[in-house]
Amino acid sequence: MNLIQGALRKPITVIVAIIAILIFSSVAIRNSKIDIFPTLGLPTIYVAQTYGGLSPQQMEGFITSYYEYHFLYITGIKFVESKSVQGVTLIKLQFHEGTDMATAMAETVSYVNRSRSFMPPGTLPPFVMRYDAGSVPVGQLVFSSETKTLSEIQDLALFKVRPMFASLPGVSAPPPLGGNQRTVLIKADPERMRSYGLTPDDLVTAIAKNNTISPAGNIRVGDFSLITPSNSVVDNFKELESIALKSGTGASIYVRDVASVDNGADITSGYALINGKRSVYIPVTKRADASTWDVVQNIKKALPEMQAAVPDDIKVSYELDQSGYVINSLRSLLFEGGLGAILTGLMVLLFLGDRRSAIIVVLTIPLALLSAVVFLYLFDQSINIMTLGGLALAVGILVDEATVTVENIHHHQENGKSKARAIIDACKEIALPKFLILLSILAVFVPSLFMSGVPKAMFLPLSLAVGLAMIASFLLSQTFVPVVSNWLLKEGVSTSNKRFERFKEWYTNFSYKQFDRSRSLAPLFLVLALVVALVGYRFIGTEIFPKVDAGQFQVRLRLPTGTRIERTETATKDVLKIIDEIAGKDNIEITSSFAGLQPQTYAINSIFMWTSGPHEALMKVKFKSNSGIRLEKFKEQLRDSIKKEMPSALISFEPADLVDQVMSLGTNTPLEIAVQGKNLAQGREYAEKVKKQLEKISYLRDVQYGLPLDYPSLQINYDRVRAGQMGISVEQAAKSVLAGTSSSRLTQPIYWLDKAAGNAYQVQVEYPQFRMNSPDQIEQIPIDGKGDQNIYLRDVADWKKMNTVGEYDRLNQQRYITVTANLNNKDLGSAIKDANKAIKNIGEIPHGMKIYLRGQAEILDQTMSELGIGLILAIVIIFLLLATNFQSFNLSWSILSTVPAVIAGSFLLLLLTGKTLNIQSFMGTIMAMSFSIQCHTPDH
Repeated sequence: MNLIQGALRKPITVIVAIIAILIFSSVAIRNSKIDIFPTLGLPTIYVAQTYGGLSPQQMEGFITSYYEYHFLYITGIKFVESKSVQGVTLIKLQFHEGTDMATAMAETVSYVNRSRSFMPPGTLPPFVMRYDAGSVPVGQLVFSSETKTLSEIQDLALFKVRPMFASLPGVSAPPPLGGNQRTVLIKADPERMRSYGLTPDDLVTAIAKNNTISPAGNIRVGDFSLITPSNSVVDNFKELESIALKSGTGASIYVRDVASVDNGADITSGYALINGKRSVYIPVTKRADASTWDVVQNIKKALPEMQAAVPDDIKVSYELDQSGYVINSLRSLLFEGGLGAILTGLMVLLFLGDRRSAIIVVLTIPLALLSAVVFLYLFDQSINIMTLGGLALAVGILVDEATVTVENIHHHQENGKSKARAIIDACKEIALPKFLILLSILAVFVPSLFMSGVPKAMFLPLSLAVGLAMIASFLLSQTFVPVVSNWLLKEGVSTSNKRFERFKEWYTNFSYKQFDRSRSLAPLFLVLALVVALVGYRFIGTEIFPKVDAGQFQVRLRLPTGTRIERTETATKDVLKIIDEIAGKDNIEITSSFAGLQPQTYAINSIFMWTSGPHEALMKVKFKSNSGIRLEKFKEQLRDSIKKEMPSALISFEPADLVDQVMSLGTNTPLEIAVQGKNLAQGREYAEKVKKQLEKISYLRDVQYGLPLDYPSLQINYDRVRAGQMGISVEQAAKSVLAGTSSSRLTQPIYWLDKAAGNAYQVQVEYPQFRMNSPDQIEQIPIDGKGDQNIYLRDVADWKKMNTVGEYDRLNQQRYITVTANLNNKDLGSAIKDANKAIKNIGEIPHGMKIYLRGQAEILDQTMSELGIGLILAIVIIFLLLATNFQSFNLSWSILSTVPAVIAGSFLLLLLTGKTLNIQSFMGTIMAMSFSIQCHTPDH
C-alpha cells in the first residue's frame, strides 16, 4: 500500500526510475557477453606430453603411467583419462564440481615436475591447459598461397600472425595445423653412407660436435668490455656441408659427400586441406568465459593487420564462422519474445476493449525484461539462449501482473468510483494475491539452486531470468502501472465489450452447474491426467538438448590401420568428391579437412583435434544457407556411397556446430561404450561381443571401435649376445636405426640460428623416407664402420612383421576399449536403453570386468534425474507455501490438482509433434505448471 501511494504521490520519481532502467539496460546489453550457452564450469585440465618416436606401449608405460599415478593425489580429482599413441600422450583430468581450480592447477604442475623425474632422460615439460566444455573452436584462421610451401606458410603463421592472434581478448591460440616445424634438413644417402663405412650416428655426432652452442665471453680492452661471440653455430646452414666426417691420412670425407643440406621441415605427419587443397590454418578457440560474438568480431577487425604481417602471396581469411549461429539463435529468441509481447497486447485489447489499457500493459513487458537484463549483468550472466529463453518464456506470465492490475482498476471504475480512488482500491485489493503468485512462481525455480553440474549451469541462468523479470513486473505493476493509469485512463469507463461479458457470464453459469459432478469428475480427471503423463513420459524420446540442423557436419574417416598419410589424403579427397556429387558443388560453402597425426612438436593441438594415426582424417563441411539439404538424409546417402565406392573405409559422424560440440562434452558420438577388462585381450574379446550386439540395432550407424587395435609394425629384436661379440651396444645400434627410420631430432638436439628473423631452428639428420621402403633397407643400416669391416643392423638384430595396439586408452590407470555408434532418427534416451539391453544380452561377464556407457549417457542421466527431482521439489515447495498462506491443505491440494493435467498436456503435445523431452522442453513444462498455479490461485 505504501509503495502504491508513494508512487502516486511522487510520479516523477517513478519516471526517473524508468529512465534509469532504460539507460542501465542499454549499458548492460552493450557490455554483456554474448554466447550460445552459459558457462558450464566443468573443471577440467589437459596435459599433453610428447616424446618423439616412442611407441604407444612405451608412451603408456614410461610416460603416461607415471603421470596417472601422481595425478590421482590431486585434491578434488574425479578421474584421470589418458590416450597414448606414438610419440604423444593426452591426459584429461576431470575434477569434482566446486574444486578450487587455481589450487588444482598448482598441484597438477607440481606433480608434473615430480612425475618427470621418473621418466626417461630427455622428457620435455608437457603442455598443461585449463579447459572447459565451452572452450570449443568457433572458426578457423586460414592461410592459403599458390607460391609458398607449407613449411614457409607454417613458419610465418607461427611467428608472425599467431602472436597477434593470441593477444586478442578471449582467444586461446594453439599452433597452426597443416604444416610442420621448419628445420635444417640433412638427408643422408644410404648407399654413400655404406660405401664410406659411416653410420647415421657418425653423421649426427660429427655435426653436433662441429655446430655447438658456445656461450659468448667478455674481454676487457682499454675502456671497453667486449663480447666475444663465435661462429660455433654456423651462420649459413650450408656451411654444415663442410664439416669433416673422417679426417687424417688419406682424403677427408665431408657432409656434402654423403648428404644434402637444405632448408626444410620435420617429417610430415599430417596435412590440412581447405576445399581439397593443402593449406595451413589456426583453430580459433575461445576461453570458456569469453563471448563467442566478441571473439569473432575482434578477429575480423584484426584481419587486415594479420594480412599485412605476411607476404602478399599468402591470403589470410576467417572461415567456418560459428558466431552466425549464435546471433541467429539470439535473434530468433528476441523475435519470439517480441511476438509474444505483441500478441499479449492484442489479447488485452480484445478482452478489455480499451486501447489505453492495452498500451499500459504492453509497456510493462519491455520494462520488466530490461530490468531483468540489468540484474542479469550484475549477476555476471551472459546473454545466451538460456537467459533469453527464460525471458521469452516469462513474457506470457509477467504481463499478467499489469493485466490484473488494469482489469481490476476497470472493475472498480465500473462500480462508480473515481479514477484516483479506483486505482488505489484496485491496487490495494490485489497486492497480496499478486505477491503470493510471485512467490509461487519463484518457488518453481528454487530447485535450480540445489542442482549440480550441467543441469545447474543450464537451468540457473533461465531461473534467474524468469525470477528477475517477474520481480520487476510485480514492482512495475505496483508503481509504474498506477502512475501511467492515472495519466492515461479516462475518468469514466463503459462496459462496451458485451461479447466478452456474455462469454464470462456463460462460463460462470457452466462452472456452477459442474459443481455437483465434481466429486466424481475430479478423481477421474486426476487419474486420467496421471495416466496420460506416465504414458507420455514412457514414449517420449529424451535428449540433452533438442537436435538442430545447423547446415554443417563433421565426419571422421578411418582407413585400414596404419595407412600412409599420402593414401589417407587421397582417400580424403575422394570422400570430398563424393560429398560434392551428393550435395552439389554449388551448395557447399567450404570444406576443412585434416589427414594424419598432429606434429609431435605441437602436442597441444591434440586437445582440439585428436587422431590416432596416419590412417585417420577429419572433415568438416558447411553447406550454404539456402542449400535446402536435410542433414540426416544426406548422412545416409554419404554412408551408402562410401560403403559402395570405398569398402575398406569406415566413417563416423561427430559434433560439428557449436551447440553439438558444447553439449557433447568431449565425446565424439552419442553412444560410447567402454569395456574395461583385466587385460586388453579379455577386453577386446567382450568388446567384439558388444559390437555385434549393437550392430543388430536397426537405427544405429557407424558402429566401430574408437581406437586402432591392429597397427602393423616391424618389430626389431636385438641379439645382445651377437652385439656384444661385435663390440656393439644396443644404444649405439638404436641411435643409428632411429636416424635411419625417423630423424636425429628425437635423440640429439642440434640448432641453427636464423639471425635475420631472430628464431632458432633444429638441425636433423634423416634418411629420405622414399629410400627406406622395405625391410631390406632397414637391415642395411650401418651400425659401426670404425673397424676393418662394416657392421649392419642385420648382423646384430632380426625383424618380424606383426600387429600391435596403435592407441592405449586408460581410465584411472585401467585400460579400456571403446565401441562407438551414431543414431539415425532416434532419440538418445531410447538408444541408451537399447544399448544397456545389448550389454545384458552378451551374458555374464567375468569378475572384475566393467562394461558401461560413458559420455553423453552420463550427462543425460544426470540431467533428467536432477530436473525430475527439481520438478517434484518445486511442487512440494509451492504446496507448503500455499498451505501456509491459506491455512488450508485442502485448498492447496485443489490448486495443485491442475499440475498433472499440465504435465500430461505438455507430454502429449511433445509426443504428437515428435519432439523430445530435453532441457528446454522440460523448462517449458515447468513454466506451464507455474502459470497454471498462478491462474488457479484464489482471489486472482
